[in-house]
Amino acid sequence: MYQPHGKRLFDISLGSATLLLLWPLMVLVAAVLWFSLKGRILFRQQRPGLHGKPFTFYKFRTMTDKLDIHGELLPDAERLTTIGKLIRRTSLDELPQLLNVLRGDMSFVGPRPLLMDYLPLYSPEQARRHLVKPGITGWAQVNGRNLLKWEEKFTFDVWYVEHVSFKLDLYILWRTVRHLFKPEGVSAPGTATMERFTGSSNQT
Repeated sequence: MYQPHGKRLFDISLGSATLLLLWPLMVLVAAVLWFSLKGRILFRQQRPGLHGKPFTFYKFRTMTDKLDIHGELLPDAERLTTIGKLIRRTSLDELPQLLNVLRGDMSFVGPRPLLMDYLPLYSPEQARRHLVKPGITGWAQVNGRNLLKWEEKFTFDVWYVEHVSFKLDLYILWRTVRHLFKPEGVSAPGTATMERFTGSSNQT
């Protein structure tokens, strides 16, 4: 495993360069969302980071906040806008996470940060995914993304934790760039995003 300070230096260098390169695109996406979602362009949520410590996670907003007659949020498929679908398909919604990387909340590569609600549902083995910082992309993302079952995702996450290296990070980044030109696994079959994790059958 390469040392955390080396990974952090890589994240800062690549994050700064990527932000300088892509800031015009981020401004364009923000402007489109400003008009389509009436000014609410950023999605903010508490997510678990290294060792499960919460941090504020950023994404471009791709859904409305429409409620049903009972005051509950409508299903994702009914709240996801046409523009939101395009932004998700091209992974442009992930661009604000460059700020998370520069702040040190996340790394470029690591297990994806999921919901705080999931923390007590992990098995001890699955919980090992939090032994490294979460990432914008990861081993599970380049091996199926949301086409994977939850248990498969966590297996990939833990494998990454056990094999993390500079060479592996570069390989994952390279495969991530390839996937951008052929988007697959953006949503799970039959859903607009991904079904909630409710716990594993082998949880102990």
